[in-house]
Amino acid sequence: MLFGKRERTLRRILIVEDEPLVAFDNEHFLRDAGYEIVATVDTVPQAVDAITDDVDLVLADVILSDGGSGHDVARAAQKKGVPLIFVTGSSPEDAKGLAIGLLSKPYSQRDLLAAIETVDAKLSGKPVKRVPRSFTLFAS
Repeated sequence: MLFGKRERTLRRILIVEDEPLVAFDNEHFLRDAGYEIVATVDTVPQAVDAITDDVDLVLADVILSDGGSGHDVARAAQKKGVPLIFVTGSSPEDAKGLAIGLLSKPYSQRDLLAAIETVDAKLSGKPVKRVPRSFTLFAS
């Protein structure tokens, strides 16, 4: 099919976000865009428990409601071989070593989708078409 949808490598997403409105918006927007949301959580222990073989990508804020850090979530994702995008207002110094990319808040839903598609293309070995200004893709 000439104009068919491209097969996605990243289909199942874990959202780790402590701002309820942002979490709700992301969950519903991504679900409407055809992604499966495995879980939406706001603490490190919940996130670590949710990172399983069923997760293709983690979207994680850096500062979480339990006082925990997205750094711990990123380390858990790395151990499981799951790519992670930091979605945050502040760029952690060691983000490049922990995540595949960083999406800066505030961002549009369009930029969120483009960031995920960018990571999907990168991991699939396909050319990256459009990288939103609010997204930094780290070389891997």
